[in-house]
Parts: sequence; C-alpha cells; structure tokens
Amino acid sequence: MHMLNIAFIAHDRKKDEMVNFVTAYEKAFEGNNLFSTGTTGQRIMEGTNLKIHRFMSGPLGGDQQIGALVAKNEMDLIIFLRDPLMAQPHEPDINALLRLCDVQGIPLATNVATAEILVKALERGDFGWRELVHKYKPGSDIEV
Repeated sequence: MHMLNIAFIAHDRKKDEMVNFVTAYEKAFEGNNLFSTGTTGQRIMEGTNLKIHRFMSGPLGGDQQIGALVAKNEMDLIIFLRDPLMAQPHEPDINALLRLCDVQGIPLATNVATAEILVKALERGDFGWRELVHKYKPGSDIEV
C-alpha cells in the first residue's frame, strides 16, 4: 500500500489532546506523509519522532492550505480536533474544509473517538481503496 497523506488540525484547547493522541498512535502514522497546521504540527513534532509538513496556523490560512489539497483529492485522512464550545474567528474556513471532505469523500474525524476508529482502520490496512482513488484520478499531482 502506498503512503497516505494525513493531516492533523487542532483548535487551541484541543492541542494537548492531539499531541497525546498522535503520541499514542505514533507507530500507525510512521511511514505516511503527514501534514498539519503550524502550531499543531510543531507541538506534535516536539512530542513525537514524526516529521510533519507544517502549513500556516489555522486562523492565518492553514485550514485553507489543507483544504486546497482536499479539493484536489490529495488528502487521504484528516484528524481535526475541533473545540465545539468556542467560537472560531475563521469559522468559514473550517466549514469550507469540512464541506470539501464531504464532497471528495475524505475520511474526517472531528473528535478523538472517531479518530481512534479511523486509526484502527489505518492499522488494519483498510485504506487501500484510497490507492484506487489516486490511481484513477485524472490530473493527480501524487505519484502512485
């Protein structure tokens, strides 16, 4: 199976939870292409041995940078730990990203319970269907 493109995003009050989650499943994420918004990625790299391509901070456009990859169907899995109790100044960007995941059929977890189910599927190799998406997608920028 090819390497998956996996993105991590976490709102401020969820960053510790994200670091703990990724640390717990570090082995599952090894060998994949990992992406993140700026601060979240920095925190994950400080807490693990994973290398992560960091985009800008979410409020500065990082959500949209990840969204651009989603729009081209070049992201395979997104773990986005949202803070449902806090209004976000970049809420339209967040909603656009969630919508794009639905449009492209990209698995998206917005809480740790769902993220754990997706990581268990990742560990079992259940994401092989994404390889077909990349193989038959016209104009793909990703090497298969």
